[in-house]
Amino acid sequence: MKLLRIGRAGAERPAVLTDEGTLHDVSAVATDDFGPRFLAGGGIERLADALATRELPAMDAAGQRIGAPITRPGKVICIGLNYADHAAESGMALPQEPVVFFKASNTVVGPNDDVLLPIGGEKTDWEVELGVVIGSQARYLEDETAARAVIAGYCVSNDVSERAFQLERGGQWVKGKSCETFNPLGPWLVTPDEVGDLDSLGLWLDVNGERVQDGTTKNMVFDVPHLVWYLSQFMVLEPGDLINTGTPAGVGLGFDPPRYLQEGDVMELSVEGLGTQRQICRRAAR
Repeated sequence: MKLLRIGRAGAERPAVLTDEGTLHDVSAVATDDFGPRFLAGGGIERLADALATRELPAMDAAGQRIGAPITRPGKVICIGLNYADHAAESGMALPQEPVVFFKASNTVVGPNDDVLLPIGGEKTDWEVELGVVIGSQARYLEDETAARAVIAGYCVSNDVSERAFQLERGGQWVKGKSCETFNPLGPWLVTPDEVGDLDSLGLWLDVNGERVQDGTTKNMVFDVPHLVWYLSQFMVLEPGDLINTGTPAGVGLGFDPPRYLQEGDVMELSVEGLGTQRQICRRAAR
């Protein structure tokens, strides 16, 4: 299934897009929206049953905003240097264990919402990533098979970064990752049964029509099941948590000289089978 949320920010309605291209309003089934209670309470299974056994109302989304496919996550966990080619362009050795950091959960916005270039920032960068949404509580998972069982689905994620804050202002990376609007997500949350081979998904990002990132998940240093298993050894993963699994080569920081986003720039990005995003960069105001 492809789960999505339609409507203005803060008033989205849960919907499902079928393989035939029909959009169904599923508010009557997902009464808690696509959030932690829905995921933890078997909501995806109930939704699949409802689609198979009863008529759900169609929805016309023409001209309407698409929100993030999940409500605000409890945690946004990011993995750094998880593509061999990106580590190389960054001039860094491949990590022996996953590099883990967080970004603020209120960075998550819709896939086509504007990205705001932060006040005081001058080196805002793009990062197309495969996003993983957790569907049930996970702690001290036994193995990678158990890890697969706790995944609700996958989505396109743009881990926008302000490199000046991240790398030049001291402390941890979180400052350069947590500016408002810095995590466009969606358009869909795609359930695992409809996602192809996780080890060979293409992902790309264009800036103003120019292809700058063109990678594949086969270049991941640590694959998705390993990441979920690994994280569960250090923290309790909760339903609705988002994991950003790293980005391939082609970020602005890796260019010579580096290239960064400017007001009016347009980003378009996609992960194979998970839909496409489009954002316009605007300058934040106080």
